[in-house]
Amino acid sequence: MKNEFVETENIQRFYSALSALERRGAQEACLMAVDGLPGLGKTTALHRWALQNDAIYVRAKKEWTPGWFLNDLLGEMNVTPMHSYAKRFSQAMEAMLQRQSFMAQQRQTFAVVIDEADHISRNSRIMESIRDFSDLGDIVFILVGMGKLRDNLTALPQVASRIAQYVSFDVSSARDVRLFMDAICEVPVADNLVNFVHQVTRGFNREIKEAIANIERAGKRGEFSKDNPMTLSDMAGKLLVNDRRTGKPIFVPEIV
Repeated sequence: MKNEFVETENIQRFYSALSALERRGAQEACLMAVDGLPGLGKTTALHRWALQNDAIYVRAKKEWTPGWFLNDLLGEMNVTPMHSYAKRFSQAMEAMLQRQSFMAQQRQTFAVVIDEADHISRNSRIMESIRDFSDLGDIVFILVGMGKLRDNLTALPQVASRIAQYVSFDVSSARDVRLFMDAICEVPVADNLVNFVHQVTRGFNREIKEAIANIERAGKRGEFSKDNPMTLSDMAGKLLVNDRRTGKPIFVPEIV
């Protein structure tokens, strides 16, 4: 399987929302929420975006306290935390403002990505600290959740009102599955097999990649080309993917 990044419709929506955020009217509305079920590619997309754009990427922990949050944030910026919470807050603000100033000179937006943000979306102390950073420094925070982020934030209206952009990651379309096949599958694949993969995986990226791995495993034994792509009948009787709901293997029917 090729190591290529696939720009699906979800990724395009994220890029559009980011552009809109950069053009925001109210400066204090510096927050973005990216939400969706597990397995839709949010972590892969946001981690890659953070690396490419010199953003800070941290993963929230279930037991995060405000102090632990600041320690992780400072650690990502290579700053040794001081002892008191107030001093650590000041350290983090200063470090982020320095990053922000440097990025502004490059005409880029500095941001902090917090993955697994469901863990903290009901923690008023941590969320208020994020709001303080955002308000005081016009710092962009991108909160990435697993399907409940938007609902959880309604309990914190002062934070929710500062979410300038909501991005929902949905299941991949048949077009997205074709993009995956063309970009990362090392065996040419016909449309009927693409459509069957879309149907069976229900558009979840993890299962799509699992299906591609199994298609490659079977396809490399044959002689397939762009003019002679692998079809659904070529996979008849073979394992395609494991059902995420039951864990049971799904085989392509012998008669297709």
